[in-house]
Amino acid sequence: MEKILIGKITSPVGLKGEVKVYNYSDRTQIYEETETFYLGDEPRKLERFRTQKNMLVIKFEGVETREAAEELRNREVFVTRDDLPELEEGEYYFRDLIGMEVFQDEELIGKVADVITNTSQDILKVETAEGREALIPVVDPIVESIDTDKKIISVDLPEGLLDL
Repeated sequence: MEKILIGKITSPVGLKGEVKVYNYSDRTQIYEETETFYLGDEPRKLERFRTQKNMLVIKFEGVETREAAEELRNREVFVTRDDLPELEEGEYYFRDLIGMEVFQDEELIGKVADVITNTSQDILKVETAEGREALIPVVDPIVESIDTDKKIISVDLPEGLLDL
């Protein structure tokens, strides 16, 4: 069973066992639709959740006191791959882009090492064939296509982008 990291518990909230969770996704849909979550390897059912600013407040079954919630501090929250929502055509999970080869005009540029998401647009962090790091914005017309079956990303880079 492949587990996918979706969040991290940061602190207890109130006195009745709720915890604050930093959500690694831009969606809360998974919390509405998933029956079992994993805190590490420990399965937990969700009683309820709500959003609070840019965080989630979650009540897991069996966590009834602030002290019990405190024991969950810094635990990572996982779901199974099967629990991930189906994506629309042209949408991708960033974790699936990592390791893909990046080509321009059939010439290998490198492999995706990471995806940076805290900027105005998402950015592919690519380890080039020469061992350098290149940052490629995930925008049209730079990213021409993403083939998840072949694990290839085709790009049309502006001149000089790799020299930055």
